[in-house]
Amino acid sequence: MNSRQENKSVQTDISDSRKDSSQYSNKQIAMESSVKKKTNCSNNLKMFMVALTFTFTCKALSGAIMKSSITQIERRFGMTTSEAGLVDGSFEIGNLLMITLVSHFGAKSHIPRLIGIGCFVMGAGSLLTALPHFLMGYYRYNSGLNANPLGNSTVSYTHCSNYFNSSGNNRLSIPLESGCKSESGSIMWIYVMIGNMIRGIGESPIGPLGITYIDNFAKEGYSSFYMGILHSVSVLGPIIGYLLGSLCANLYVDIGFVDLSTITIKPTDSRWVGAWWLGFLIAGMLGIASGIPFFFFPKNLKKERRQSIGLTPLDAPSTNENGGQKLNFENSEQAKTNGLAGFFYSLKGIISSQLYLMLLISSLMSACSFIGSVTFIPKYLDLEYGISMSKSNFLLGAMTMPVLAISILLGGYISKKLKLNVIGITKLLFVSRIVSLILQLSFFFLTCEDQPVAGLTVTYNGNDPGTLQNISFSFCNSDCNCDPNTWDPVCGDDGLTYMSPCLAGCKSSVGHGKNSVFHNCSCVEANNFQSGKSSANLGKCPKTDECSRTFIYHIVMGALTSFVIGIGTTSNIVLIFKFVEPELKSLAMGFHSMVIRTLGGILAPIYYGAAIDVACLKWDINNCGKQGACRNYDPVSFRKSFFGLTLGLRIPESICFIFLLIALKKNSQKNNTRLSNNGGIEMDPLNLKEPLKNNN
Repeated sequence: MNSRQENKSVQTDISDSRKDSSQYSNKQIAMESSVKKKTNCSNNLKMFMVALTFTFTCKALSGAIMKSSITQIERRFGMTTSEAGLVDGSFEIGNLLMITLVSHFGAKSHIPRLIGIGCFVMGAGSLLTALPHFLMGYYRYNSGLNANPLGNSTVSYTHCSNYFNSSGNNRLSIPLESGCKSESGSIMWIYVMIGNMIRGIGESPIGPLGITYIDNFAKEGYSSFYMGILHSVSVLGPIIGYLLGSLCANLYVDIGFVDLSTITIKPTDSRWVGAWWLGFLIAGMLGIASGIPFFFFPKNLKKERRQSIGLTPLDAPSTNENGGQKLNFENSEQAKTNGLAGFFYSLKGIISSQLYLMLLISSLMSACSFIGSVTFIPKYLDLEYGISMSKSNFLLGAMTMPVLAISILLGGYISKKLKLNVIGITKLLFVSRIVSLILQLSFFFLTCEDQPVAGLTVTYNGNDPGTLQNISFSFCNSDCNCDPNTWDPVCGDDGLTYMSPCLAGCKSSVGHGKNSVFHNCSCVEANNFQSGKSSANLGKCPKTDECSRTFIYHIVMGALTSFVIGIGTTSNIVLIFKFVEPELKSLAMGFHSMVIRTLGGILAPIYYGAAIDVACLKWDINNCGKQGACRNYDPVSFRKSFFGLTLGLRIPESICFIFLLIALKKNSQKNNTRLSNNGGIEMDPLNLKEPLKNNN
């Protein structure tokens, strides 16, 4: 009996040990499979990060291409600067049409696929923007040579032809009426605007949905790290975009289709149009390619969860989470209001915050001045310093953008290193904006001498006419039968720029293309009667060496201004979150972005362009007799309009920020007083809930 019992006990022990070993092996297998799933999840998220970073870089590149090409587009289609600003702002129109719907409904859908579709639409928009170049004829510009080397690609005007029996100021009528349809001024710029708008629609899901996907499936505490990598690497987009825009601006628009040796204009000429379409083709193909990987990512990545050893179930919320849920349900009105009613209730909550509104107004003014300046700064450098669009874009890509990127990272590091509270962050942003405003004042004094244009800004003997007016004709060219609408500048030996060889009284020319020289110019000879020089060269008279030195100072001050502005950029984003209730952070950021895009991204280029148009002295008149792009500006008026508008936005911005800082300190003092009366509890300056609730 005892032996039987012993055998049974041994068998029982063996079976128990087998069960334990099987359970242990099952646990081990489960753990190994869990590790594999976590590894696969981590790898998929990293691959998603790589794909999204490339996409962010491509969309930033496309935006830089548009900014660097907007003046080329203006000249190619014979538009005013305000119309070019509308084309530039059409991207924001398309983006705003879809951003709200995509942000609300896209988070519940297959996010990677939506991002992939958005990339395809973005790339298609860039390709559509370049399409008009292939549907239009060759670019036509006014040429001062008798020969018309490009067939229908240029408009030819003769020299001074006094063998015509013309009396007084009898001018030659505008020729070549048959060339109207294929000339600048075509309505095909509408396709450019539509393509830019479609590009904005395509970009709408990339930012919000991509960041949402990362935040949903990243490890706890890793989300901000991934965001930092994403935005830091994507800074390469504007840098590459401006460098590519510089290359395209230096290439003639019809490169590959015409004999470049017959082109009589240079990149510094106001009639020059670079290969603006080439950048959009490259950006479009890169945009489409960036969307392919997203179709291979799953809808969901199994997020890692920390398993607790106790009896608490995996799905049970922690103590803090329970507390958070209680806090949320305490506000029964907000819990019950969902859908559209809940949206308006939340919107009322952020608008009723005085601190948030003051920050929004100051941010809007800052964004308007920045967007307007970046859009048209190449045009200003061209007029003031004689710098070509190609060189301007190169400097923006090689100097300004890298400096801005470094300063943004440095600003975030300073806030973290010094552990600044809300008031400290606000002070850092305030100092950044005040210093940048002072630096921008220096641009009023970094100027070059004005280039006198005979018959436009000065009389034909070089004297100031008192008022700016079109005084095209003088005794020296009254018998030349010239067209006063022609803009084909030549630089005479007398140091004056003339609007055309005919208006300079030139009767002959030698050479070919850009090397052509005009001789027997009666107006030049009248001013140089002692020396007997009477020649003129193609193009406006060059700037002096002193102007080149002034340009170097301008670049240094511009880079320094960008650096100071970048220091406060991170602080501005942080304050958006600090000035609203925690549950309203997402809406506050979205509303802030919508206001900036609407009143800044769309409207700023338009009214900046309208202010610049006021400074125009000489409009191009095409073969159909219609007004085209501006050929020459009054530099003093341009400078006052451009920087006056910038400072007109920056000064009220700084005043608004002073009121913000005062209001913030008052709220902080009220909280300190209230909390000390309730028991002497120290207040965390980052906690602004109480004053915000009072404001609400």
